[in-house]
Parts: sequence; structure tokens; C-alpha cells
Amino acid sequence: MNDKKIFELHADVCKALGHPLRIEVIDLLQDKELCFSDILELTGGLKSNLSQHLSVMTKKGILVMRRDGQSNYYSLSTKKVAEACRLMREVLIDNLKQHQDLLENM
Repeated sequence: MNDKKIFELHADVCKALGHPLRIEVIDLLQDKELCFSDILELTGGLKSNLSQHLSVMTKKGILVMRRDGQSNYYSLSTKKVAEACRLMREVLIDNLKQHQDLLENM
């Protein structure tokens, strides 16, 4: 597979992470599996909206879904997803600190 295709696939995964609710779900699932209703309750989102977000993340390989009876359980496909989100959060925090330092020095 050539580099261009890898970059396209990488961008698709990043797009799938491009919503605050999706990042919140990753944070909730970083150490455990949760059923749909638990995720819905913890995020306070709308049922149809959450369902769409979980579907996108599952299709992109970010989450895995397991059915048990009538309940769907979700977990991260790999711990690396949570690690990547933590690293991006650290970049954000570093940038915010730099901007805060600039503002304080004005």
C-alpha cells in the first residue's frame, strides 16, 4: 500500500474523531466496556445522535461492538485509541499554556 493511501486512511480515522461527543465516548471507554444505555446516560446525548456516532466509530475501526441479548456493548478496538486522544489533549493543553503566557506578557 502506498503512502498516499495510508495518509487517506489516517485522515478518515481522524475525521471520525472530529466531534466532541466521540472523544467523550473514547474517554468513557478507555478502561472498560459499556452498553449503549450507559453511554447514553453518561453523555446525556440524544439516542439517535449517539447511535450515529457509535456507528461511525465502529465502521472506522475505532470501536468494537458486541451484542448480548438486546443490548449492544462498546469498547475501544485498541488502547492506542485512548493513548492517541491523550497525546492530542496534551498538545492542546501545551498550546493553551503558550497562549496564556503570551497574554500575560502583553
